[in-house]
Amino acid sequence: MNADAILAAHRFGLGAGRRDLEAMRGDPRGWLKSQCQSVEPVTRPFAGQKSTGEVIRALPEYRQAAKASPDDQIKLQQMGRELFINEMRPWMKNAFENPAPFLERLVWFWSNHFTISVLKQRMIFVAGGYEREAIRPNVLGRFEDLLIATVRHPAMLLYLDNAFSIGPDSPAGRFTGRGLNENHAREILELHTLGVNGGYTQTDVIELARVLTGWSVDRQGTDNDNGFKFFPNRHQPGTKTLLGKTYAEAGEAEGRQALIELARHPSTARHIATKLARHFIADEPPPQAVARLERVFRDTGGDLKAMAIAIVDEPAAWQPSLTKMRTPIEFVVAAARLLGGGQQTLGDQQFKGLADSLRIMGQVPFTAQSPKGWPDVASAWAGPAAIMERAQWAHALAERIAAKSDPTVLANAALGPLLSAPTRDAVMRAADATQGLALLLASPEFQRR
Repeated sequence: MNADAILAAHRFGLGAGRRDLEAMRGDPRGWLKSQCQSVEPVTRPFAGQKSTGEVIRALPEYRQAAKASPDDQIKLQQMGRELFINEMRPWMKNAFENPAPFLERLVWFWSNHFTISVLKQRMIFVAGGYEREAIRPNVLGRFEDLLIATVRHPAMLLYLDNAFSIGPDSPAGRFTGRGLNENHAREILELHTLGVNGGYTQTDVIELARVLTGWSVDRQGTDNDNGFKFFPNRHQPGTKTLLGKTYAEAGEAEGRQALIELARHPSTARHIATKLARHFIADEPPPQAVARLERVFRDTGGDLKAMAIAIVDEPAAWQPSLTKMRTPIEFVVAAARLLGGGQQTLGDQQFKGLADSLRIMGQVPFTAQSPKGWPDVASAWAGPAAIMERAQWAHALAERIAAKSDPTVLANAALGPLLSAPTRDAVMRAADATQGLALLLASPEFQRR
């Protein structure tokens, strides 16, 4: 297997599974680009799950059922955790088996860019549907549509508190005395669009918060599958000025227009290009690569499919040195794909074991510590204690596998010419197959992509 095939599987995909390497048919770049034709491979595995709107409509029933417990709030949280776990089982199984791993990695990238977290207590009921409703359908569309989908989703509205933001001069504001919450507006500008050095001011934060008043959650449970609702009586009246542009009073429409303008801003193009280059190329991406991606973003109006293809065509992304450190989730998924993917069912014990492993290694899905999401640089994941945890996990996994492939054959298939001589020798000289497999999974090459 040549170096490009290995890089396609590891750097762009989720690890070198046997089916991935076979599917390339000698054309790694073509294999990656072919995955950018439809979002169906990353939406199909989640068909049949409850929509966020359905969950919100069912909340009164959950609360009523919880009242039968001596401690109804604890019981309610337990019910929410069960609902969330039922979302995570297909998520993990899909990661192990998805035939379009580059497309799935793009889902992960954008889900991390627009982070929500169940560490915030109110999130547990609505977090499960967020990625499949707001992110997955839009990863090959336009950035502005992805941005609007995330801003409108109840999970984001609750996570960053815009659901509770009320225009102080609106009818609801005058009646209740409540006012703006700036959290969501600030993160849209700082994290989701322009970037921390994108040229906005605190005044712009306040103005965007005013624009987005009324964007909230339909707690009464209408027929809206998304669970979003615009409340005109909460919307701050009057014109607003954001980044020098004046928006006339237009209710929900002014918010949509402001988000579209932010999505098309030159600073957004630079910010998104930098983050994509950092994710797929290096922690300190080459300026020329960032500039090329930035130009594609601007020239195509934020076409994310064009951006994905541009990354595949970027020469810097095909340098053979493995510089990017795998996060714990990427590490576990890469090991599973190498060893044959998921099982037919991911039972309670298997799922609990995976969740416990990821918790020990510091990255359970949808539990980022802040709206910044999970860090995307090696220094965050390469500490001595973190590497030791991975080595211990690798050894425990190797011990549990009954029918082991020859570790040397597996190493050559997975890493080929990118396998270093010291790692190759260590795997070959292992005392037995268990030790050889553990050494392979814990090797510097397998830790990186």
